[in-house]
Amino acid sequence: MVESVIEIEVVYAAVNRQVLRAVSVKEGATVRAAVFASGIDSEFPELNLAECPLGIFGKVVSDPGSRVIQAGDRIEIYRPLLADPKEVRRLRAAKAAEAKTRNA
Repeated sequence: MVESVIEIEVVYAAVNRQVLRAVSVKEGATVRAAVFASGIDSEFPELNLAECPLGIFGKVVSDPGSRVIQAGDRIEIYRPLLADPKEVRRLRAAKAAEAKTRNA
């Protein structure tokens, strides 16, 4: 029996460059398996593909080891956040409030 192959894209944006790679994988492959099949980790040795967060078209996949991909999916490999967005907003608001009381 012939196994069906589907086409997907795997993307990763490092600080200094981005890579978009077209990949052919067997139908029924998982998100995590497709990322490993892309070979993108050979270009970015700092990536831990077994643990890094992954998404499809901007939506995080909660269990990439079991989520099956579909033809045309764009799998995104996410970098860890350097700062918590909520904390940054809180600090910005506190700074604005302090400036407002100083100017009043």
